[in-house]
Amino acid sequence: MRSRRDNAWVQWGVFLGVAALLSALVWAGWSVINHRPLIPFGNAGTEDATTVKIGVTDMPESLDIRPSASSEASESAADPTAIDTVSPAERLLIGNVYETIVTVDQQNRLQPGLATKWTVTNDGLTYTLTIAKNVTFSNGHTLDAADVVWSLQQAVNGQAANQTTNQSAGNSIGSRDTNSLGSLASVANPDATTVVITLNQPNPTLLRTLSGKLGVVFDAEVGSADYATKAVGSGPFTVRDFRSGQSLTLARNDEYHGTKAASAAVTMTKYDSDTALMKALQSGDIELAQNLGADAAASLQSESAKASTTSGITVTKGATTSKVMLAYNHGTDSLLSDEQARKAFRYQIDAAGIAGSQAGSNGALGGPISPLESGYEDLTGLFPYDTAQAQSMFGYFGDQYLTTVNLVVTERWRTLAETIKQQIEQGPRPNVNLEVLSDADYAARIQAGTWEMTLMSMDGTDDAGLFVDGNGPFHYDRAEAQQAYASARAATNDADYAERMKTYARLLSEDAAADWLYTRACFTAARSGVSGYPTALTDQRLPLANVRID
Repeated sequence: MRSRRDNAWVQWGVFLGVAALLSALVWAGWSVINHRPLIPFGNAGTEDATTVKIGVTDMPESLDIRPSASSEASESAADPTAIDTVSPAERLLIGNVYETIVTVDQQNRLQPGLATKWTVTNDGLTYTLTIAKNVTFSNGHTLDAADVVWSLQQAVNGQAANQTTNQSAGNSIGSRDTNSLGSLASVANPDATTVVITLNQPNPTLLRTLSGKLGVVFDAEVGSADYATKAVGSGPFTVRDFRSGQSLTLARNDEYHGTKAASAAVTMTKYDSDTALMKALQSGDIELAQNLGADAAASLQSESAKASTTSGITVTKGATTSKVMLAYNHGTDSLLSDEQARKAFRYQIDAAGIAGSQAGSNGALGGPISPLESGYEDLTGLFPYDTAQAQSMFGYFGDQYLTTVNLVVTERWRTLAETIKQQIEQGPRPNVNLEVLSDADYAARIQAGTWEMTLMSMDGTDDAGLFVDGNGPFHYDRAEAQQAYASARAATNDADYAERMKTYARLLSEDAAADWLYTRACFTAARSGVSGYPTALTDQRLPLANVRID
């Protein structure tokens, strides 16, 4: 009898074991099908099991965003017609994994970051920042003012290294760090929550700089870590998985000092084209498509109105600080060194019409400062489309002088360049020699200065100073402009800086230093139920802490 009873218990044990195994297999299969983690993490609840799947068209090769990182330079140089472009690593990690001393909101306004508040002396030379308490890095180390000082020291060293590299490489486009940390006299931390930055001369864009890569706070205790594959930050997410150039998965940081991320994880996957990104959204492979191209966004909106496959998809257009311009070469051998010729071209080209016809446009511009930057003024009325005025001004030039201008572009700008060529050639003179070059050949031509016009974008904030940069690509040399910009840089408060930048921008536009055509828009597409995602400035940063599936 006992033997039978023992056998019965054994049989029940086998049965329960098999049942448990089958249950585990069913759970694993369901997890794979629904892209859920096999082991739940975070706090208990349905929301914690949510992973938001996001599609992008760029993905970093490395997680290293330090100023001295060589990978950042190569990634930023992917488009030779874009100035001050943010690298994929910066865009995806800053605000998510790494935090900056100061941050910006969706209107590009400065907001507290790791520094909860700050004061600036009347002479603009001393900044005293209060660093948040009870902040830890994802490895458990405490973040305090000493880490801020160390990170700033690394930023200064890294920026100097990058400038040296750029100069030795003959980089004609210029460094990404247009708004440098300036002339630092000292950086000190008198206590664990205070940082004092002292300057030798005013730098009204210092706080703006501290909201970007140069303001990232790293863990001083980590030292020479493998930054390329590991990211130790203090943000609302940690890096759970990174596949170079392919995907990046961020997991909620449950030890985050601020409001916890709304979703347990976000997975960003790279798609090779906007078409592939659009199909992934329509099929449900992803819930959110970020930084979608203008044509793809328009196609989604059109299809959504007539096809059930795209029903429930919302496309949102957001503002950026990116400015598309017809750049002029002011070198002595260029026709555009002549003020009369530059102004005539601005009258001959229908900038407002171009801005209205471009799918990626967020409105006509007219000057070097976008509506989301300090010192913006609507300058679109300075050179209204007037072919009669243009031809009258061209009449001052002899036939031997006003013959052909070289418009040099990459394939990206071919269609717009053809439009500009047609508009210029509506009059009897001049002719346009349009050359569409490979990226390498284009960069070489710009470097050599053998061009007169080109199409490019300036993608940063407060980057108008490149027009008076002696190492810049435009060779613009006007003493009044240099003095106006120097005056703006000497401002000791935000109001004076904005007013002086307005003066500088108007001077540049009135002198037709370039033809600023329009500001660019960014596009986000989301499936029904997704909320909390950013819609503006997504070409610069992609804060995901509020993204969730309702």
